[in-house]
Amino acid sequence: MATPPQASPGYSRTITPQMDSLSSKPDQSAMSPAPPTISSGAPRFPPPISQQDQIPSPSIKLPTMLSPANGVKTGSSVPHMSTPPGPPVFASPVRPAAVPFRTSPATPQPVAFSSASSLPTSSPPYFSNGSVELQQQLPSAIEEPVPDGKSPCVLFSAHKVLKHKKQANVPSLGFGVLVSPGRDTSPGPQVIQRDPHRCHDCGAYSNLYSNILIGSGQWQCVICGNLNGSEGEYIALSKEELRNFPELSSPLVDFIQTGNKRPSFVPVTDSRTSAPVVLVIDECLDEQHLQYLQSSLHAFVDSLPPTTRIGIILYGRAVSVYDFSEESIASAEVIPGGASPTQEALKALIYGTGISLSPMHASKEVAHLIFSSLRPYKLNVPEASRDRCLGTAVEVALAIIQGPSADFSRGVVKRPGVNSRIIVCAGGPNTYGPGSVPHSYTHPNYPHKEKTAIKWMEHLGREAHQQNTVIDILCAGTCPVRVPVLQPLAKASGGAFVLHDDFGEAFGMNLQRASARAAGSHGLLEIRCSDDILVTQVVGPGEEAHIENHETFKNDLSLCIRMLSVEETQCFSISMENRHDIKSDFVFFQFAIQYSNVYQADITRVITIRLPTVDSVPEYLQSVEDEVAAVLIAKRTLLGAKSHSDAIDMRTTIDERVKDIALKFGSQVPKSNLRRFPKEISLLPEFLFHLRRGPLLGNIVGHEDERSVLRNLFLNASFDLSLRMVAPRCLMHREGGTFEELPAYDLVMQSDTAVVLDHGTDVFIWLGAELAADEGRSAAAVAACKTLAEELTELRFPAPRILAFKEGSSQARYFVSRLIPAHKDPPYEQEARFPQLRTLTTEQRTKLKSSFIHFDDPSICEWIRSLKVVPPEPI
Repeated sequence: MATPPQASPGYSRTITPQMDSLSSKPDQSAMSPAPPTISSGAPRFPPPISQQDQIPSPSIKLPTMLSPANGVKTGSSVPHMSTPPGPPVFASPVRPAAVPFRTSPATPQPVAFSSASSLPTSSPPYFSNGSVELQQQLPSAIEEPVPDGKSPCVLFSAHKVLKHKKQANVPSLGFGVLVSPGRDTSPGPQVIQRDPHRCHDCGAYSNLYSNILIGSGQWQCVICGNLNGSEGEYIALSKEELRNFPELSSPLVDFIQTGNKRPSFVPVTDSRTSAPVVLVIDECLDEQHLQYLQSSLHAFVDSLPPTTRIGIILYGRAVSVYDFSEESIASAEVIPGGASPTQEALKALIYGTGISLSPMHASKEVAHLIFSSLRPYKLNVPEASRDRCLGTAVEVALAIIQGPSADFSRGVVKRPGVNSRIIVCAGGPNTYGPGSVPHSYTHPNYPHKEKTAIKWMEHLGREAHQQNTVIDILCAGTCPVRVPVLQPLAKASGGAFVLHDDFGEAFGMNLQRASARAAGSHGLLEIRCSDDILVTQVVGPGEEAHIENHETFKNDLSLCIRMLSVEETQCFSISMENRHDIKSDFVFFQFAIQYSNVYQADITRVITIRLPTVDSVPEYLQSVEDEVAAVLIAKRTLLGAKSHSDAIDMRTTIDERVKDIALKFGSQVPKSNLRRFPKEISLLPEFLFHLRRGPLLGNIVGHEDERSVLRNLFLNASFDLSLRMVAPRCLMHREGGTFEELPAYDLVMQSDTAVVLDHGTDVFIWLGAELAADEGRSAAAVAACKTLAEELTELRFPAPRILAFKEGSSQARYFVSRLIPAHKDPPYEQEARFPQLRTLTTEQRTKLKSSFIHFDDPSICEWIRSLKVVPPEPI
């Protein structure tokens, strides 16, 4: 693990939460054909965190505090939970503490990705264009570039590349990169308001590693070696002058075109906030669910900017489109839901006298009136059997968003329009009209009807994507919503699908964050690598794009991915291999992201990374980033877990992966047939152990629909959310309002403490029985824990549910099941992996030991030994 100075086994960090109220900022993010394998899977969370400035996690060896500087922000207007009594005043002492911790298999099919030899261009006769001699003679733009492999939008699993193909292409560990196309960077990227210089041969962009002929302004492509002209722009008296060009001094630059090229162009100050948001609401709810939903809807409209245009549609057996022109009553146009709306019905709705979309500053009171007028379902029909025409309602929502500009004769849109969003609030399945399924699974023709419904929903989602409209589906309640049918609708449009227990606080938070997510459109990701590197698989929210650039670039062999939307919290997982043995000292990677942002400006973000190559396996392993490697492995693994039986098979592949890593990179234990896991990546097995027993692959989540939603979310999620979904982060409350970060072991359940466990989509607050008995101390501890939980998740989308409970309660099982059962290990191993135990008295340790209930789950040491591998020593 190649990180800055490493902490000792007895080191942890103390964290002091901020007590300000929290903002409701948004957050979000598998494609799978073969050559290369692309798997498609998309919301707004805290921005993905780079190796340099990420929020401290148990695997990070530097002690840092939670602060705005490292990704935790304060000052928000929407709290997650009601604040308990008497929050304490927090100090920020520094405490010594515990050992850091860290937490994978489809083999991709390679695709040919060879770059052709460069063709001659105009250049001085004493250079052979694209040749090795040219590479050696031309000066690079910058003599001392930024460190190789460092960019906030790009996280490699290792900062070095093995030269030998056989060593490098070990699939159990693998090599790859996580790319976050829309991530905000701090400081912001260098912005260039002109067209970029591109290689005439392969289409790559000039960058800080390009060799420049300062006399003629010609530059050499790092991907194919071709020599290109710069129209005299790079002519300089010295190399220092070249530093004035952002693309020649920074690994990440944004080229921006802001010309008014679209009929729908609106001023920058208005475009983002005036984008329409249409609520499509299930009206078949019982009274209890409806009350929660009404409360969430009222809070939602109060949170919207005044210029946001809103539409409200209800659906049951028919579709009701509410009219904002009526100020004193809730009035709606009703369209039958049994079939797709006719062209005549849509024309009457759009060209009629009613107002279906209205800015909030003119319609807030009407919206409150509409929500207050909603009534519970009255008929004596089970929830799952009620008629819901969700498909028709979404079709109507798309029509009113497009308005008179829609070409009704063909059903397509003539203009791009601003980025719009449809948010579906669903309490049950789509059982009526197009895209519907029978009420009961026992219907004799259910499989065929479900297959037809899935295809129809996917087609509708693609149509929404073509119209620059993202569809988020937020489900709540206890009625099964038939996830396999509805999920393709959100997925194909670039939206999110989220399940909730009810329509209460977490649902309301996600409603607000969904509408506030900034989504770019017309996104295209281009991946270019040195000829030595082969892209074998891409996982993320997009699909392979087949774009013919041969007329412009003769040998453009880039891999192009069409992004369904471009959001800050999306992430693409890209797996790579060596095409052959590498002879050069460096390999180059370039990622170009083209999209229209929320202000309708055309952006081309170019990220160029250079990684050194090495012969030494230990040197390579030392450069591996355990966290990034674990997330890449997990995303590849989850692709194969499409059902519960698949998930069981994937657990077995994780076992085989650990054994193979130990075999290929570990050492033989003397006088034994055991292998020792390589110490350089000692944190990786713990991440993989959390993965195999956690909610993504384990049995913690009860229903397969829930697991399916979690997996789909994970495949698209940003790095930091993905990491938290794989391995929970554990923080123990200390006196004075500080928190000590500890490994997520059950040894943390000490009766006189409170613990926060952040598992990505869920945050748990556990209160020890001894602490709970002291009313004053427990109130202060719970207040501090809830404040910390809100800080950790204030930018996350979906907003996690936050559950608080006491030791021994029935809900505590959610907490216990996500901790590694280390209480079964001998004391010396417990202390080595959980040094905080050394601070306990003999009496406290005895009490802790007696509080555990025996069960069969193995500890991490027992699991690794069962694979005939010796566990790595803790760092």
